[in-house]
Amino acid sequence: MGSVDSLPYWQINVPENDRTEECPEFLASLSDKDIEQISSWDSEYHIATWPEVQNIVAENRLGDFRRIPSELRRYFEYNWKLKRDHGSVMDFVLFKRLGWEAPVTPRGRPFEFEDDVKILWNDWPYGIDERIVHLVVWTKFDLAEDPVTTDLTDEARAEIEQYVQKTFGSRVPKDRYVWFKNWRSLKSVHAVEHFHVMLFNPDPKFIDEITNGDVPLCRKV
Repeated sequence: MGSVDSLPYWQINVPENDRTEECPEFLASLSDKDIEQISSWDSEYHIATWPEVQNIVAENRLGDFRRIPSELRRYFEYNWKLKRDHGSVMDFVLFKRLGWEAPVTPRGRPFEFEDDVKILWNDWPYGIDERIVHLVVWTKFDLAEDPVTTDLTDEARAEIEQYVQKTFGSRVPKDRYVWFKNWRSLKSVHAVEHFHVMLFNPDPKFIDEITNGDVPLCRKV
C-alpha cells in the first residue's frame, strides 16, 4: 500500500493489516481541517496540560481543543454508526444517554430543579492530561445567548457560575476546575443544551457520585 510517507489519510495510525485500499464511508466526507488532523500521527500529538487547558478556556480559544488523531477517527466511526442505527446523534444522546423525552421541557427556571440537569462524562474527550476529567452538564432549559455576539448573556453566565460553584467548587479547589460553553460552530449536539466542566485530578468517588456512576462511551467501544 505504499510507503508510510505516501499513506492516504484514512490509513494513518492504522495497523498495516487493518488498512483498506478504499476510504471507509465514515471518513469519506471530512472537512479539510478534519482531514489534516486525522492525517497526523498519534506519536506527534501534544497532550494538553492542565495549565494549557486553563489558558485555552480563559482566552476563549475553544477551537484549540483537539482529539488525539486515532481517537478522532474512532469518534467519526462511532457517530457514523449512531446516525445509521438511531437516525441522528441527537436522538441517541436524548433517548439513550440522557433518558429524556422529546420535546425537552424544564420543570422550572434554570437550575431550579435537579431533574432538569444531568451530568455525564464527555463520551469522546479531547487529547488532554489523563488526570483531567471532562464532564458535560446537560440541561432541559436554554442558556440564554446574546443574539448579536452569540455569547452567553450576563445573566446566564452568572447562573452557570453559581451552579458550578455550588456543585463542583464545594468539593474541588477553585484552581482545579474550569467550565465553558462551546461556540455554536463547535457543538456536536445542537438540540439539547449543555456546557462543559473540566476538573484536574478530582476524587473518583465524587465523579461517580455526581454522574451516577456514568462511564464514557469511549471506554465501552
